[in-house]
Amino acid sequence: MSSQHHGLHSKLTFGGLLISLGIIYGDIGTSPLYVMKAILGLDFAINKDLVLGGISLVFWTLTLQTTIKYVLITLSADNHGEGGIFALYALVKRTKIKWLIIPAIIGGSALLADGIITPPISVSSAVEGVRTFYPQINTIPIVIGILVILFTIQQFGTKLVGKFFAPIMLIWFMMLGIVGALQIIGNYEVLKAINPYYAYKILIADDGVNPEGFFILGFVFLCTTGAEALYSDMGHCGRKNIRISWIFVKITLVLNYFGQAAYLIKHEGETLRSIGGANANPFYLSMASWFQPIGIVIATLAAVIASQALISGSFTLINEAMRLNFWPKVKIKYPTELKGQLYIPSINWLLLLGCIGIVIHFEESSNMEHAYGLAIILCMIMTTILLNYYLIMKRVKWYFLFPLITIYLIIELSFFVANITKFADGGYVTLFIAIALISIMTTWYMAKQISKTYTKFVKIDNYKKVLAELSVDLSIPKYATHLVYMTNAGRTDEIEEKVMYSILQKRPKRADIYWFVHVNILSEPYRSEYKVTEVIKDDLFRIDFNLGFREPTKINLMFKEVLTDMVKNGEVDVTSRYESLNKNNILGDFKFVLSEKFLSNDSDLRWHEKVIMNTYFLIKKFSLSEENGFGLDSSSVKIEKFPMVLHPPEKICLTRIN
Repeated sequence: MSSQHHGLHSKLTFGGLLISLGIIYGDIGTSPLYVMKAILGLDFAINKDLVLGGISLVFWTLTLQTTIKYVLITLSADNHGEGGIFALYALVKRTKIKWLIIPAIIGGSALLADGIITPPISVSSAVEGVRTFYPQINTIPIVIGILVILFTIQQFGTKLVGKFFAPIMLIWFMMLGIVGALQIIGNYEVLKAINPYYAYKILIADDGVNPEGFFILGFVFLCTTGAEALYSDMGHCGRKNIRISWIFVKITLVLNYFGQAAYLIKHEGETLRSIGGANANPFYLSMASWFQPIGIVIATLAAVIASQALISGSFTLINEAMRLNFWPKVKIKYPTELKGQLYIPSINWLLLLGCIGIVIHFEESSNMEHAYGLAIILCMIMTTILLNYYLIMKRVKWYFLFPLITIYLIIELSFFVANITKFADGGYVTLFIAIALISIMTTWYMAKQISKTYTKFVKIDNYKKVLAELSVDLSIPKYATHLVYMTNAGRTDEIEEKVMYSILQKRPKRADIYWFVHVNILSEPYRSEYKVTEVIKDDLFRIDFNLGFREPTKINLMFKEVLTDMVKNGEVDVTSRYESLNKNNILGDFKFVLSEKFLSNDSDLRWHEKVIMNTYFLIKKFSLSEENGFGLDSSSVKIEKFPMVLHPPEKICLTRIN
């Protein structure tokens, strides 16, 4: 299994390169649709310095931020082939620095919040191109219709999506390159913008004529927003495929940006509105007029695909979050036989609802531009902080590490300051969504920590004698032939106190064989192995399953497989102990006992613990039940409710009177 997944990262295939185009580059690849339009504005006179400075900033942002930081450095920080901020956190967690959980949760929440605004802005900005021919058309129903289709096809997996999307994205990038190159021919002076001096000059300029100066970075940043999604999607496509396909993608993007600049310089002194009316966009204006309708169709298709990178990235993110105890258990589906592909229905439909809400709230893509970018730059800063510790772990020399991290923090904090001006114009939307997600993740994590603190474990050795005697005590009615308890005890010689309470006191449960089953979710994606420990001969066994975090936890099926194996090796006899059934070789019955905690009224909680635990139990109602989470057959499961007593009250002093 893992070798197949390892191949995903070491293999370079034409199919892999194509699927990368279809899944990963949509967001970053459609930015030429709105970056230059945002930098110039409709009503400012086109100024050669502004155009060259803007394009120079775009070129260096793509080079420093996307190519060097993400494609070359960050893609190397993979957790067994998986990417994304939580994969990075899983790696640096080994440093035992507790506060690193803060950038992980903030970054993950910000990326998810961005997943709610990327689909609406991409689809809206492309569909609005139709207004060139039908100025009065209401695009909102069209945008919502396209989003519903896009989210509905997610359940068929990114393999199908990639196959369908890849050819369109290939056409899109080729179109970007050709349209840009045609404009550059004969206007070679635009290539001067490769000199970073032009970028520096525009950042310090402020003559009041154009929206120049430092805050232009808020618009320039839109050209690299898809870089974080590119890292999150590494598990879907493989590192090598991403690195090689990025060379092609970057060349076409740079050609297109420089082509738009060449077109604009020819119209120096005019305004965008005077050239192309209210819907003027340098992206479409730089095309030949006969090609514009075709360009709009291809752009619309590419913009729909732009949403894919963040949708599939969100699935990866939530899967990692569940393993790190940041997110409640939710149902995960594996739609294709291809490793690395997953689909989370609840997240898919929540994202769709969020996207529809954004479209209805903002209506126009130009309004959404203000909300866009603020959340993602937060995520990038958090990635840089975690990356710093990852490179320290890898023993990178300080004289290389210090300047590198300092440069990226300066770049990203500058982008953050330039983007914060968008807060009042719509940036508050993504920040509020991010804050809501941060609250869920923090509550879930803290509640799990509190719960862990108050779980008591006891030594099994102290109970061996009583368990062996209970197993043959005919005065107690038999509860089940095989009684199975799921346990969180990491050590094989320990068990939760509540399990012993359930067997011996809650209602004494006589069984022929007791089983303790422990599921250990590993930090690597693909491994499935188990270990059997015989605790009491013929009476008590413990099974430890070691599963990769991408493996489905179907304990029912796995348990049966382990038993078949043990019977074959003569380690256990699972036939029924009832005389008539035993004679006819009938299998014994199995009963799984799961414990469900509830907050005891005897708990003496501090106010913040009360808030955390009450919120935790409220969220738990909407999450996957334990039996579904473990893939158990509900007909053979008994749920027992246990009071969770936190800070038991002091001893009550009572006086007896006669």
